[in-house]
Amino acid sequence: MQIIKYISVLLVFCVVLMSCGEPPVPVPKPRMFPRVDFPERGYQSYVNKDCNYSFDYPKYAVIKQDKYQYGNQAANECWFNMEFPDLNASIYCDYTKIEKDMFGTLIQDAFKIVGKHNVKANFREENIIQNEQGVGGLLFDIKGPVATPYQFYLSDTTQHFFRASLYFNSKVNPDSMKIVHDFVKEDIDHMIKTFQWKN
Repeated sequence: MQIIKYISVLLVFCVVLMSCGEPPVPVPKPRMFPRVDFPERGYQSYVNKDCNYSFDYPKYAVIKQDKYQYGNQAANECWFNMEFPDLNASIYCDYTKIEKDMFGTLIQDAFKIVGKHNVKANFREENIIQNEQGVGGLLFDIKGPVATPYQFYLSDTTQHFFRASLYFNSKVNPDSMKIVHDFVKEDIDHMIKTFQWKN
């Protein structure tokens, strides 16, 4: 009987001794998102004597004229990219002077470009734009893992048509990118609010 007790105690002791030397069971780290240092807000005026519009844009953005892929020539003097180097994002902007019966085609093209994102989009909101300078248009807020979460166009329907799309130069993850989207959306809203046509 004593031998059974002795063996039992010895077995328990061996199990305890063996369990003390094992490495801890790995525990997965909690999911985290990269830290983003946002620049300080501030705006400046964009005025180009060759273009029929002006607006305010962020001081931390860089405006570069859009160039053809070949020949390094401007596609249009009033086409440009507004680049946000610290946020790895760009707003592609183009302007068209409306000729006879062009307005309907330009609107269709704007909706066609937005429609290309329907495959990945969860849904989209369309908001009518009307600022204090009488500039009107439409803002597309596209939700989901899409390449361009915000697009908009502005027009007076007779002479001027301006279209813009926000793109991020990184893999789209709506959860981790939300704070960056919201930050840039504020700049887009300010751009729209201050946009005006020049006669």
